[in-house]
Amino acid sequence: MAQSCFTSGVGQMLDTMISLTRLTPPQRVIIAGNDSMALYLGLRQRGFVRATTPALCRHRRTHHAVGFIAGRAASRDFVAGIEGDLEQLSAFLTINAGLALLVGPAENGLKIRSKLDALGFRVEAGVRCSQGLVLSASRRGYEQMARAA
Repeated sequence: MAQSCFTSGVGQMLDTMISLTRLTPPQRVIIAGNDSMALYLGLRQRGFVRATTPALCRHRRTHHAVGFIAGRAASRDFVAGIEGDLEQLSAFLTINAGLALLVGPAENGLKIRSKLDALGFRVEAGVRCSQGLVLSASRRGYEQMARAA
């Protein structure tokens, strides 16, 4: 019997990410990380039909309002893995996008904060769930970026 993504703890993490980013069904969301397929399927089951992953995405640049990253906490080089995911997703996100990412233990959140700042994101909140710490961030200064463009 296949295990549902909601019984494996991913459901609680998904609920946390949805509430932190205030994701609504009409918004486009892009998902990265080792658990991206579980999150993708969970979002589709909940009615978020505009969910995708970078591998499945038809829109190559700046069409997604929200990004989710999850599933790298068990890897040895966690920080490098999540930085790669952040760089990959930032190209797909709009100038006023929201981001939710699972950083695992709290000390990883401190390491990731500098990378988020370098990519133009500001950390807004952090919430503990069964999988670890979930950070919420949004693009800062998007008014200036919009005027410059």
